[in-house]
Amino acid sequence: MATKKKQYKSKKQTFRFLVLGLSCIFIISAVLTSVTKVWINIFEKYKEKKELENEILALKQKEEELTVDVERLQDPEYIGRYLREKYFYTKDGEYVIRIPD
Repeated sequence: MATKKKQYKSKKQTFRFLVLGLSCIFIISAVLTSVTKVWINIFEKYKEKKELENEILALKQKEEELTVDVERLQDPEYIGRYLREKYFYTKDGEYVIRIPD
């Protein structure tokens, strides 16, 4: 009778160990999955941040160019020269001769 009790205890301990082991594996895999998703999200946000920083730099550069253009357009001489070059406007007595490149 003592051997049956030992076998029963041994099977019971094995079952408990198996349940505990499977529970631990499940919990560890759930935590690892969650951590992996968080790290992937962080990496994507980091890439997005870098892209937006590059876009900000490009927009600031464009803003500087436009500010310079606005300052130039305040000068009447620049406007006249710009119109003559770009749209072939002439002063009185001038002729436009276009030379191909």
